[in-house]
Amino acid sequence: MNDHGDRTDSDTQRSDRSHTASKVGRVLVEYDLEGLGERMEAKWTGDGTERHSLRELADWLNKQLLEVAMDRAGRQPIDGEVDNVYRLLTGDDVSSGVRTQARKDLEHDGVAIEALERDFVSHQAIHTYLTKYRGARHSSPETDDSDRIESVTQAIQRLSHRTLRVTEDNLATLENTDRLDIGTFDVLVDVTVTCQDCGTRYNVVDLLERGHCDCQ
Repeated sequence: MNDHGDRTDSDTQRSDRSHTASKVGRVLVEYDLEGLGERMEAKWTGDGTERHSLRELADWLNKQLLEVAMDRAGRQPIDGEVDNVYRLLTGDDVSSGVRTQARKDLEHDGVAIEALERDFVSHQAIHTYLTKYRGARHSSPETDDSDRIESVTQAIQRLSHRTLRVTEDNLATLENTDRLDIGTFDVLVDVTVTCQDCGTRYNVVDLLERGHCDCQ
């Protein structure tokens, strides 16, 4: 990926103590990625490039953190590996068993996985960093709508994760107390939306990202 190798003098000057008061500013310094602050601002405001959503920027930065952590542990990721590992760690379509194995693999290679996951940032943290600490402003009239969709998406994902964890914990408790007989299991939570007019079915997150059903 190598995005974290790009630096600018102006960005280095702006990476002062006030920036590290935010989570994003802190991780940029700790992971030696100060040069990404200006790039994230440009990606969000659309300054000379395609505009990116706060959610896209959070995923993008988290992948940079993951790549640095892997590099520092001596695990040189091959092309596409960082994207895949990040999906295994955070994807809604990944079972708990697969996610646990991915974490164990990283830990075995020397990656401090718990610290890394604590350093992963949310889209809200990106917004705070860009607006409060960099003074960035998004000029698009669709910003409010985009941010609202991101907020709804995040809320649904949090509820889905909670449902998954509660289900897993309770099934495990029933199994351990001989109230349930089941082998090794995985729990998947999938919220599906069906349009009664056109008959199409979508995962709710996919639908929110798409912005419309086939009626359009």
